[in-house]
Order: sequence, then C-alpha cells, then structure tokens
Amino acid sequence: MSRGVTATEALVRLREGNARFAANVRGPGSLLSAERRAALAAAQKPFAIVLGCSDSRVPVEIVFDQGPGDLFVIRVAGNIVAPSLIGSVEFAVERFGTRLVVVLGHSSCGAIAATLEELRRSSANQSPNLKDIVDRIRPAVEGLGDERDAMRANILASVQQLRHGSRTIEGLIGRDGLMIVGAWYELETGRVRFLEETLPA
Repeated sequence: MSRGVTATEALVRLREGNARFAANVRGPGSLLSAERRAALAAAQKPFAIVLGCSDSRVPVEIVFDQGPGDLFVIRVAGNIVAPSLIGSVEFAVERFGTRLVVVLGHSSCGAIAATLEELRRSSANQSPNLKDIVDRIRPAVEGLGDERDAMRANILASVQQLRHGSRTIEGLIGRDGLMIVGAWYELETGRVRFLEETLPA
C-alpha cells in the first residue's frame, strides 16, 4: 500500500474489504506471495490503524479482508484508550504516515457486559487489572442498560479520547488529514457498521 493513501481512500478500502468478507469472498490482496513477504521484511506501510477489541471472534485483518502489512492493529479488551494505546497510534501515524484510525467495537462484547454487570452489582474481589479496564469503560456507559447502546457509547468515548488525548494526533487531524472514526462489527452478519456521527460531513 502506498504511503500516500488518504483517510477517505483507506475508508473505502475497508468498506470494500468488509463487503467481500460478509459475502464470503476473498480478494487477492489477502494472500501473501514470496515477493510480498520479502518486501514486508524490509518495511511496512499500513494504510489504516485499527484499535479493536481482543475478542477472538473479531480478527481484524480477516474481517476487512486485508493481508499482512495492510493494517496496523492494536487490540485490547473493550477497545479502551490508555496512554500506551495512544502511544501506539502516535507511533503509526508518525512512522508510517497512516491517515485513518478506526476504533472498532463489536456486538456481544464481554468487556461491556462485565462493566454493566459491575455497575449493577459491584464486586469487591475483582482483580485490579480487570478493574482498570472496567473503570475506563464505566464513564461512557453509566446509566445505560442496553448492551448495544453501551457498546456504541464506549466506541464514541474512545474516538473522542484519541482525538483529544495527544497533541501529536490533534495536530495531524488539524493540518494533515488524519481521520479517527468509530465502527462496530456485527458478529451475526459479519458486517462492519461505521458510526455516522464520527464520519466527516
């Protein structure tokens, strides 16, 4: 993929790739030839960054029908935003010139369910590491009982945290066409739904 891929072009590629995946079709770009493997050993030029959930049912490259070297993928339970994750995004946008970041949630998210459960019935024995994840999701979902509403709210919160949690990222949004959008993966259909409120007008 070219270093000059714009955010809009990258978004089109992701939409097209997911449409292939949902239709059970694979594009030739998802396969790895010996020549491509050799080229990737020397350098990578991912055209999009995806901050997604660790859930085993949401393999990001497969869901978007992309191959090695196409996507810079960061996975963490609940697609939360923490300093190390912001740093990972900063690294990719600066090092590779990637201009699209997608925060990807999904239906039936265990981290969302665990947070809603904790809000209903607090557990004193929760591990401090799991509590850190729940505490990062909690502000976005408090007062929401429906898991899908909570999932969307958590994605939107993560988008805003990425947009405003780094001077580097804010600067690239303002002057260099960096775009940060939200989306969610529907386990039942294989379709990725982009959140319209995060897309440019």
